[in-house]
Amino acid sequence: MRISLNWLKELVDITMTPEALADMLTMAGFEVEEIEDRRAWADGVVIGKVLKREPHPNADKLSVCTVDIGAKQPSTIVCGAANVRADIYVPVATLGTYLPKIDLKIKARKLRDVPSEGMICSLAEVGLTKESEGIHIFPQADLPVGSDARPYLGLDDVVLDLTSTANRADALSMVGIAREVAALTGAKLKLPEIPEIPVKTGGKDLTLKISEPQACPIYIGTLIAGVKIGPSPDWLQRRLQAAGTRPINNVVDITNYVLLEWGQPLHAFDRDRLQSVAGGKNLAIGVRFAQSGETFTTLDSQNRKLTEQTLLITAGDRPVALAGVMGGENTEVHDGTQNLMLEAAIFDTVATRRSARSQGLRTESSTRYERGVNQAELEVACRRAIQLITELAGGTVGTQVTADSRPGKTIISRAIELRMERINQVLGPVFLNPEAVNSDTLSDEDIGELRPEDIDRILTALGCEMLPSEQEGVWTVTVPPYRYRDLEREIDLIEEVARLYGYNNFCDTLPSKTEAGYLPDEYQALRQIHAAFRAVGLTEVIHYSLVKPDHETQIALSNPLLAEYSALRTEMLSALIDAFQYNLEQGNGALNAFEVGRVFWREENGFYETDRLSGVIGGDPSQGRWVQRGQERPLEWFEAKGILESVFQQLGLTVEYQPDRRNPILHPGRTASLWVTGDRLGTFGQLHPQTRQERGLPDAVYVFELDLEVMLNHLVQEDHQALIFQPYSTFPASDRDIAFIVSNQFSVAEIARSMRQAGGKLLESLELFDDYRGTIPVPGTETKRDLVAEKKRSLAFRLVYRADDRTLTEEDVEPAHQKVRTALEEKFQAELRS
Repeated sequence: MRISLNWLKELVDITMTPEALADMLTMAGFEVEEIEDRRAWADGVVIGKVLKREPHPNADKLSVCTVDIGAKQPSTIVCGAANVRADIYVPVATLGTYLPKIDLKIKARKLRDVPSEGMICSLAEVGLTKESEGIHIFPQADLPVGSDARPYLGLDDVVLDLTSTANRADALSMVGIAREVAALTGAKLKLPEIPEIPVKTGGKDLTLKISEPQACPIYIGTLIAGVKIGPSPDWLQRRLQAAGTRPINNVVDITNYVLLEWGQPLHAFDRDRLQSVAGGKNLAIGVRFAQSGETFTTLDSQNRKLTEQTLLITAGDRPVALAGVMGGENTEVHDGTQNLMLEAAIFDTVATRRSARSQGLRTESSTRYERGVNQAELEVACRRAIQLITELAGGTVGTQVTADSRPGKTIISRAIELRMERINQVLGPVFLNPEAVNSDTLSDEDIGELRPEDIDRILTALGCEMLPSEQEGVWTVTVPPYRYRDLEREIDLIEEVARLYGYNNFCDTLPSKTEAGYLPDEYQALRQIHAAFRAVGLTEVIHYSLVKPDHETQIALSNPLLAEYSALRTEMLSALIDAFQYNLEQGNGALNAFEVGRVFWREENGFYETDRLSGVIGGDPSQGRWVQRGQERPLEWFEAKGILESVFQQLGLTVEYQPDRRNPILHPGRTASLWVTGDRLGTFGQLHPQTRQERGLPDAVYVFELDLEVMLNHLVQEDHQALIFQPYSTFPASDRDIAFIVSNQFSVAEIARSMRQAGGKLLESLELFDDYRGTIPVPGTETKRDLVAEKKRSLAFRLVYRADDRTLTEEDVEPAHQKVRTALEEKFQAELRS
């Protein structure tokens, strides 16, 4: 919000510099993003009187003016404005003046051979408007020639661009900021005096029908007759412009002014137009939600299709405004308006937010209603607007009707118990003498705990009522109505104490016992996982966890932003495949990527979530294709599997692969489930050919999906984290090859596990180097390998034996090797070939 310093000084007695005020507000939680010193825009601009105007001898569109600027002799100024004439008062930029808004320094110069000693300014040249048709002419008479023009231009002000947090709805008003400044400085608060205005209550000429009392608990409608629409006075226009609001006419400007002053949105309707829309003799104003398919044209001339979430103001049940958001074009105040209906209402925060979001609108009014408007000052703001309308537009107040559905029709208040012990426990020691904080003579007497008188002073300044309880050091604090939505608990009051006492007045303390920081084991393991996948060339990506709903197991959102993002994802592979396809279509090549994220699903007994690690691998792994005659080579299954194996090897995980056919988007013969010491880790496999063809993907694309929790559990185990040094054996190894025929029903992982167990400590490693599966050969072309029957396979392993303390002999190796043979024959019914 933009805060005018001149306006603020009318509400609270302060003499601080703009910089000091900005620093104080920033330290109190209201960040001042910019200080706009309007005084610098026209520094050096004075009031001048045009004594004589003559045409330029060498230019048809220029004038030579003799201007009195209070000097010994009048100045000659060449002016190009068409509206310049004699006997007018104008702003004049004297020699040496710098105008920052147009980046111009005024110097003596000649224009078409005529000397010019200054410049007569337009409003655009001093920064008040973007464009101007001519020079500015002061409407006042007998102005002091040569005096500073800034007070008459409204440029004797400083504007602070201030940002408030979402919980401080009261800070979106000048009165709210004035209360804050008064509490911080102890200065006197001077709120405007608003007289009681006699109104006629009841009456048949205006009735209210609030169909949604929860969405609109209070509504005040006031009829004002005989207004005269015209420009607002200069002081009102300047305050609106300083706040970043464009002046329109006196009535609309007054509603905007009250919005800025009290934070209460108001809206003025043309009563005659309302009556025309409603029809009939009497005016009936209502509040209801829109019906699906209704349309309405707002003040910005946009024809809007309404939804059932849109809250409406109606006249005779016909829409005339979006409640709390924007008025309608068919009932707006215009130059010919004579009668008004002034709306002052409280709209529910959630209802306003949904209504504004359904139309893609965000206005000054909706912003305040969404944060929460002070109900206690609704009537005050209404009276303030009526007062200004009668003064500036000459209206006569008629009927006023109020609809109040609040229980007991009372202002909601809140009482909170506050303990002195809890305050000091949370906030700790402070500097009792803030002036000594930066001094070199700081002593132990200047440091201590907050005192009860400090608490009483701070909270009373905020408008709270302090009532001591029977227990010592405990108060019952009654929160003021304008802070009702913000101060809810004891800790909120403690935060206010800290904020107003000054965060810079708290002592810097360190814990008595300190220890070096460290990462938790789970987080350290997660870092290792990320690093391992990046190390093998995979790019980490992040997708939205919200997806389009397509099956019943998904968890749907009750209030989604968009239909395409209205459910939580149950898996991450689809998004990765989409990203892979998109990169190919954009000519970026294959995307080898992984993603760590959370998936969600529902079952009969509730909702569930877990963390997953998924990835996609594909494309030609080679860098140059000239050795392949320019042809792409699909990634082999074992190459993709090797990438995963490299990751598991870096992480120290021993993973087994078992055939798997459960995932329909994966190739049924090229998919494996992954296991770590009996725990299912996840799935790895090639995309199903049908899925690949539908998406236009390369011949071989592989995906994997791992359970992150299982992986982390194994990585953080003590036996896994403990590093054990094992020296290399200095003795030579003895290797043996073994080949056999075995049924396809046994996996290589099972066979290798049994061979390791049978080989014992001497078996250092084993490696599969041949795998041939039986087929039916063409008669007459049989080979030895074709002797392998169908549904069987021929496997060949190389076994390496080694001891740490000696060179192995045949007598050492043969018994261990024989155990391996025996295990193969007994457990897998293998037919040994070697």
